[in-house]
Amino acid sequence: MIHEPSRYRSEKLVKAISICAVLAAASLTGCAGLNADVHTANPSAVLQGERTYAIARMPSQDASADYPQFETMLRDELAKNGFIDTVDTAGKSAHYLLSIAYDTRPATVGVGAKDCVPGACERSPEAPFSLFGGRAYQHALTLRFFERSSGQEVYKVSAASSDRDPDPLHAMPVLVKSALAKFPFDAPPDWRVKLRTETTGGVPEVVSLKPVQRLQPQP
Repeated sequence: MIHEPSRYRSEKLVKAISICAVLAAASLTGCAGLNADVHTANPSAVLQGERTYAIARMPSQDASADYPQFETMLRDELAKNGFIDTVDTAGKSAHYLLSIAYDTRPATVGVGAKDCVPGACERSPEAPFSLFGGRAYQHALTLRFFERSSGQEVYKVSAASSDRDPDPLHAMPVLVKSALAKFPFDAPPDWRVKLRTETTGGVPEVVSLKPVQRLQPQP
């Protein structure tokens, strides 16, 4: 029997550990490249009038411990687009009412192709690769703008993404950035937004916006 020198065995062990560490790091940083699908119900909408808004909350949102953090993220991003929450305007009446809906649930099979049939684009893209597997979760955010005076809906946009974290707070920065990457979005109604983060927990940045062309169903 031939025995390997202890030094040689040590080098092999170090290499094996290094490879495992690299693979684990790749799995953990899989969220550095992010995608979200955006759908608008009324593309090319024109948001006329004063850019002031008030958030219309549901009772369940008032009772949620996470909801104030959602609103803070959304207010900050809307402010970059020139929209002002009337909470900060000393009782001034808002031109728009903003409805916010969000949801996190175990993901179904996502759409991986660039094109999709009508309705399929509203599902989120596939979750990033994970070395250790784990359940994928689908996160969705929908924003609806209503004219306060008439009650008419003037703009609706939804963003959806998938990852392997069930915490909705983890996904919210990506969803907010994606939903407001263009404000408002032009036609067509479906877009793929690519984002990236420099560090874990960092603020995502939009890298690209691409329209998604729907495939017509075969007769």
